Amino acid sequence: MFTATLLTAPTNRTLDPALVESLRNAWGGGDADWLSPDEAAEFSLGEMPGNRWDVWADLQGIGVDLVVQKTEGRVKKMLLADMDSTMIQQECIDELADEAGVGPRVADITARAMNGELDFEGALRERVGLLKGLDAGVIERVLNTRITLMPGGRELLATMRDAGAYAALVSGGFTAFTARVAGQLGFHENRANTLNVMDGKLDGTVGEPILGRAAKVAALEEISARLGLSHDAVMAVGDGANDLGMLHLAGAGVALHAKPSVAAECDIRINHGDLSALLFIQGYNRADFLDA
Repeated sequence: MFTATLLTAPTNRTLDPALVESLRNAWGGGDADWLSPDEAAEFSLGEMPGNRWDVWADLQGIGVDLVVQKTEGRVKKMLLADMDSTMIQQECIDELADEAGVGPRVADITARAMNGELDFEGALRERVGLLKGLDAGVIERVLNTRITLMPGGRELLATMRDAGAYAALVSGGFTAFTARVAGQLGFHENRANTLNVMDGKLDGTVGEPILGRAAKVAALEEISARLGLSHDAVMAVGDGANDLGMLHLAGAGVALHAKPSVAAECDIRINHGDLSALLFIQGYNRADFLDA
């Protein structure tokens, strides 16, 4: 059995019941279950629709996300999440670069690296090198004034944790940021890179080895093994090319507002909903969402 979930952004709850019924009838699905009025609905299917991606493409134009997945095992026991542009709305290195006066140059490198056009490790070293001499105190200022949480994150963590799930934040960014974000949202652990500091200033280097694509895969393997979980029990979420390894390995790999080249490689693509979409696709009703 399969489950089809349709959802919209919480700020634009315009999911038309007629649309849900039309698609349900066309695919021979079961009765629709509304997880949130005008926002999210699901129905069961006996098989994967052959025109799933054609329908998905049509729905993009009206702000509706569509996810079709196997029903069995869709409630996950572990969440593995990227941080930048996933759990927070910014790229932390771009914000630091803006403070250092090299914002546009670094932002361009970041965009190309996340789209898979550049080697992640080399791109990170280059960008960190441009921050050399920046007062380390700027990190705290950026955290306090520039970093905002992605909507739906608190509900996602609180609800999954209440159901017994384990949550790990694994980022190609920096520990100074992941520690704060993990604490705010309730992650059990966090892993990231270290910005090296000398005499109170960033020295332009990052701690080695760099945590990139392979390290995120390793984190999924190590943590799930430690918890006695199969990879199928894991939901991973990210937006960049360095997330693809863990997105492919996890039972549910979610491309959230991802770069087009990244989304194209994932079966679960959320372009309109926020992080609460990760609860809807597991079958949670909004009335059952918890807040941290």
